[in-house]
Amino acid sequence: MGTQSVIHGNLGERRYDLDWVRIGAFMLLIFYHVGMYYVSWDWHVKSPHTSHAIEPLMMLTQPWRLSLLFLVSGVATAYLFERQGQRGFLGQRSIRLLVPLLFGMAVIVPPQSYLEVVEKLSYGGSYVDFLKLYFTAYHGFCRGSDCLRIPTWNHLWFVAYLWVYTLVLYVVIRVAPVAVKRLRSFVESNLGGLGIVLWPLALLALARLTLIAIYPPTHALIGDWYNHALYGITFLLGFALAGTRAPWIAIERSRWIALGLAVLGWAFLSAYYGFYNEDSVVAPPQMLRLFQRFVYGAEQWLAIVAVLGFARRHLAQDNAARRYLTTSIFPVYILHQSVIVVVAHSLKPAHLDPMVESGLLVMVTAATCFLGYEVIRRVKILRPLFGLAMGREAVEASARPHNLGVARRASAAV
Repeated sequence: MGTQSVIHGNLGERRYDLDWVRIGAFMLLIFYHVGMYYVSWDWHVKSPHTSHAIEPLMMLTQPWRLSLLFLVSGVATAYLFERQGQRGFLGQRSIRLLVPLLFGMAVIVPPQSYLEVVEKLSYGGSYVDFLKLYFTAYHGFCRGSDCLRIPTWNHLWFVAYLWVYTLVLYVVIRVAPVAVKRLRSFVESNLGGLGIVLWPLALLALARLTLIAIYPPTHALIGDWYNHALYGITFLLGFALAGTRAPWIAIERSRWIALGLAVLGWAFLSAYYGFYNEDSVVAPPQMLRLFQRFVYGAEQWLAIVAVLGFARRHLAQDNAARRYLTTSIFPVYILHQSVIVVVAHSLKPAHLDPMVESGLLVMVTAATCFLGYEVIRRVKILRPLFGLAMGREAVEASARPHNLGVARRASAAV
């Protein structure tokens, strides 16, 4: 049996609900990274008003938002395989992911690292001076044993990991093409009821219990085994779920119970991290620490089931906003963190009230990123640097919702 006949199947029409999920997950990053400026957790630049106050709010999405993006990206990859097969897929996918990654590391990300060493290490050189060090992989920006590694991909690590998972999946399909059909058959047969909640939950909880202490997240690709287990599982699950029917029905039916359990998990995690933080003089008992890891792993999947279930019920429709945001959201993602860091640093001398400042940060970041997209989509040479298809026909195609094949070709990279 050839690769083409196994990979190609009837995956159905475009999943507008998953477009909305992807848009929402990326938009959450603007709010989340603005929040990172104010919480006690380490980040590139920090507000003088840092505190634990909004950390429970951050915990609403912290466990699951990126896993959700990898799952949706897995579904999108399945649709690309259905359309393209093995011929040309990896080359096109690499262009749409690696070109923005390399451009981002060279142009978009450096201001984040520059302002980080300015604020944390009182670096006095100009930005041009810093760039000379950045592109020569200078490793002297250190606080004790903690050294800044440059060049870096910072928030664009997601793109690097997505490309690696896509490459691994492509190799597996080339070597054992029948595995795709068997995987989808297994998922259809075994994850059509309560299994769609229990089995992924068990896998993610097990990964958290066994790997997080040994391989804490680094986003450095090499040796980042806990993150690879987490994001690799969700990416592969998204690929396997594409085109199935029973699991998606089960996800929709489970949405309320998943939401209720996810809220309980969030309440426990917020209380746990509120009591056992860096200011705490007592360490949690071992059994409580293990239970926290289990709850965290379960929370990662329960929240995803709730989001996917409610989206399938309420967001399975197309409109002009979806078409615009589907194309714009990846360039916005590429730009957003650097905009936040630069604007936050620039606002410090004004000594604004944190509520006013945070609202201003969100509005300026969103406005700057979407204005940036409006420029990017009109300049042919910029489009591939931000993961967009080339040419006017790609822009026009995205406005034709009834031509599903053309609309997929015009969609963003992730």
